[in-house]
Amino acid sequence: MEKFKAFLKRKNIVISAKRYGIDALGAMAQGLFASLLIGTILNTLGTQLHIDALVTIGGFASAMSGPAMAIAIGYALQAPPLVLFSLAAVGQAANQLGGAGGPLAVLFIAIIAAEFGKAVSKETRVDILVTPIVTIVIGCALSAVLAPFLGSVASAFGGIIMRATELQPLLMGIVVSVLVGIALTLPISSAAICAALGLTGLAGGAAVAGCCAQMIGFAFLSFPENGWGGLVSQGIGTSMLQMGNIVKNPRIWIAPILTSAITGPLATCVFHLQMNGSPVASGMGTCGLVGQIGVYTGWVNDVAAGTKAGITGFDWLGMLLICFVLPAVLTVLFGNVERKLGWIKEGDLKLD
Repeated sequence: MEKFKAFLKRKNIVISAKRYGIDALGAMAQGLFASLLIGTILNTLGTQLHIDALVTIGGFASAMSGPAMAIAIGYALQAPPLVLFSLAAVGQAANQLGGAGGPLAVLFIAIIAAEFGKAVSKETRVDILVTPIVTIVIGCALSAVLAPFLGSVASAFGGIIMRATELQPLLMGIVVSVLVGIALTLPISSAAICAALGLTGLAGGAAVAGCCAQMIGFAFLSFPENGWGGLVSQGIGTSMLQMGNIVKNPRIWIAPILTSAITGPLATCVFHLQMNGSPVASGMGTCGLVGQIGVYTGWVNDVAAGTKAGITGFDWLGMLLICFVLPAVLTVLFGNVERKLGWIKEGDLKLD
């Protein structure tokens, strides 16, 4: 056992929830962002502006989502070059065979393939052959066996959430908004979770609402301490910056969570805000305005498909209120109550 532990240490194979559930998952979201999401944005811009080159480039970027995710995961696991490059084929296989739940399949399979590749890396004199072969063969074999199952499970679970949101928009609007918003602020990837589950439709809209409540909420709640720099870094960056302060004083999290519990059902029941763009955008909130671009992309797709007559002023009003105005106003109101109760003190929201 000691020899095995020493081998794992030498190979930098760390079996832990942080390495796989935070580092790898977060990196996967970045890979998905840099391929599928950017491709979708470029495609939408090209379609709206009638620039065929952007449509073509967007198609190329979207098609590489599987390899991009797998390579990003390998990078997070600190895989050596030959393993890292070999993961491109693994990602393509897992994503393609995983279907709608491809991202979840890529996450599991790329982790396993990368660790096996790391285990054999530089252990033989023909490393340039052995390492890629082991990584690719194991990854593709697992893709053939596991990817369809993992993909169908993720897709089915995501489908249950979306169907439940349609049947119970009030309750599920609260649940999805609060949970995805919390995931956004935690050191895990809400974007990767939404992508893995294929979260779109009303459930996707509730997820966007929850993420915006956290990002815009914390940005305005902490404005007295952090000023304009904090407003921008949290409002279009990430509310994860507040995680250290949340650990010190969990009560600062109450205001944005309460806000998400209000904006979520408003999104589903009143404004019928739907995310029919890329599922990864459901978990991005106002980060680079990706959530809003995703909602707009969904509107465009729906109009093109004939399922939506057109983009209305009410649509724009709903997006403005759910994503920006209400998160700012409600979180500050709740925060002021907490300040009066002494739950939030001066400096509690200060960013380093």
